Amino acid sequence: MEGPVSVLSRSAEVSNLQVAHPDRLAYVTQTTLSMDDTLEVIETLKNRFHIQGSDLSNICYATQTRQNSVRRQAKSIDVLLVVGARNSSNSNRLREVGEQSGVLAYLIEDADDLNLDWFSEKTMVGMTAGASAPEETVQKILERLRTYYPCTIREMTSEPEPTQFGSSRSLGL
Repeated sequence: MEGPVSVLSRSAEVSNLQVAHPDRLAYVTQTTLSMDDTLEVIETLKNRFHIQGSDLSNICYATQTRQNSVRRQAKSIDVLLVVGARNSSNSNRLREVGEQSGVLAYLIEDADDLNLDWFSEKTMVGMTAGASAPEETVQKILERLRTYYPCTIREMTSEPEPTQFGSSRSLGL
């Protein structure tokens, strides 16, 4: 099947969507979006068009789990650090979720991106990582944070992420 493609990230965009053949529509989802974000757009599409699409089971479980964890962390932190590449969709979304939850949130690629002005001795820092952030990078960032202020690092529990590599986690500093 061939034809134009429209990329929608918010349900509000559906009302402006112009299609030549509304009876020949389908949707696919980006695997790094959360189910929360995707469901709203899909429901709006279904309400406007007779449309078929993929099952939400292909949404990345790690993405949903990490976003849920950020929402929980945000209740007890002042600053959220998201370790990931600047061009990573899921890392950027984690930062956005932190901001939407009311905390200052920064996307950092490595320890050199840390800015001492973000912290004080009383700042509660939460940290999470995009799905492809290397554990070695996370550990180097933790080491650098310890040089700013002596701190206790405790691992915050989150839903386990079943993967072939084991489980991931979110850290609270």
